[in-house]
Amino acid sequence: MKPPSPRTSLRQKLLGMVLVTTLVALIVALGTIVAYDLRNYYKALVSDMTTQAELLGRATAPALAFDDPKVASENLGLLKFRPLVSAAAVYNARGVLFATYRRSDESSAFPKLPESDGTRIENRDLILFKRITDDREILGTIYLRADYELFERVLDYLGIATLVLIAAMLVAFFLSSWMQNIVTGPILAITQIAREVVERRDYSRRAAKMSTDEVGTLVESFNDMLAEIERRTQELEASNRKLEREAQERGRAEQEILRLNAELEARVRERTAQLETANRELESFSYSVSHDLRAPLRAIDGFSQALVEDFPEHLPEEARGYLARIRSSAQRMAQLIEDLLNLARVSRGTLERRSVDVSQIAKQVVGELRQREPDRKVEVSVWDGMRAEADHRLLRAAFENLIGNAWKFTSKAEKAHIEIGALRDHGRATFFVRDNGAGFDMTYADKLFGAFQRLHSANEYAGTGIGLATVQRIVHRHGGRIWAEAEVGKGAVFFFTLGSSEGQAGESSPVEEKADR
Repeated sequence: MKPPSPRTSLRQKLLGMVLVTTLVALIVALGTIVAYDLRNYYKALVSDMTTQAELLGRATAPALAFDDPKVASENLGLLKFRPLVSAAAVYNARGVLFATYRRSDESSAFPKLPESDGTRIENRDLILFKRITDDREILGTIYLRADYELFERVLDYLGIATLVLIAAMLVAFFLSSWMQNIVTGPILAITQIAREVVERRDYSRRAAKMSTDEVGTLVESFNDMLAEIERRTQELEASNRKLEREAQERGRAEQEILRLNAELEARVRERTAQLETANRELESFSYSVSHDLRAPLRAIDGFSQALVEDFPEHLPEEARGYLARIRSSAQRMAQLIEDLLNLARVSRGTLERRSVDVSQIAKQVVGELRQREPDRKVEVSVWDGMRAEADHRLLRAAFENLIGNAWKFTSKAEKAHIEIGALRDHGRATFFVRDNGAGFDMTYADKLFGAFQRLHSANEYAGTGIGLATVQRIVHRHGGRIWAEAEVGKGAVFFFTLGSSEGQAGESSPVEEKADR
């Protein structure tokens, strides 16, 4: 129902509420009465016709038993004393029409075959089928069609309800108009006083108390409110004068703050520019130094190898050992420089997020590891359907380091197993790389992602200690986080997220790939 307009008077609102309440109550009451009567009418008609069918069944049972349609027709003819019944028929046990009755004004055809016991409404008629049985043997079926006068009754009820509603609404209107003078009179008087107070700003006005009921209490409260408003208005005027002076002082202070903020922002911009320049110079220096170190390292490694290969007869065994150690250290230094360059690369360049097939990246990395070490037997499980919004190049570098670590630290496991998958938590994918390799002590987990930090000696497992630092920098560039769980001798699992961009977890049943020996 549409709410009253804000401009409608209180008298009109109260009158409307009373009339609407009366109308709704009458409609509900009349609707309930009509529905109850119609329901009883239907039940009474069905019960009456069912009883009539049972009586006809008992009367025509001998005629069916002796195949005497004349007697059956005579029994049906008695229905002329039941004006409601427009048609009736008896079917024998084979479903053949045995005897019929039709009222003079009835022209509808009889059903070709009888139906099971039941009733239904069809074209303002009640249709009933009732089986005729004798000692649990079906002798035939009674068919009755009776007038269903529901619609006529509904029309009658609508006419009566309309008259009742009109009369009740008129009575409610006059009673409501009379009672409103008693209720709304004092309220309208208060409204007039309030309007004058607002227009003239004269808070000394007071409303007259006309009764001792709730309306009288309202008048007293209204007068008390006016007195309180008058007092507070005087205090507010004094406070406004004081605030005006303070506002002028605050304005001068704000101007000074704005000037200082402008100076501070200029200094911050200057320091930021200096810091960015220093970072670029530092990255350029690191990159140049790393490139310049490669040439002498390649020379050391190359000439060491040349000594071993070109002068084998002039070199004692101890010298060969020294040269091997020189070559190993040079190669380790070269790998360290390469890892440092990779660590620098992941910090430069624009992060290009797009939809990436994480499962495909993991399988490509595993395939490269298999080609590099074809003799290793490692069982690798890669979940299907993993996707993420990430930089493809950086995400591949992260998986190369994580899967490479798992591959390396399972080299001494009796039955190596690596699993790459993703879990979904509150709409965000958490990727993981799990292995059953050497593991590590969680006491030193805070050192995992620092550059050059190693929890295993280089003699046990090769490496420079920069891979996990690279992975952490990649994850942080994506706005995510990385952490690990492990146990010494029982493997490790590395988890990471990719920040605000949601990933898609893979299927819970991973695809297993077994390496051939």
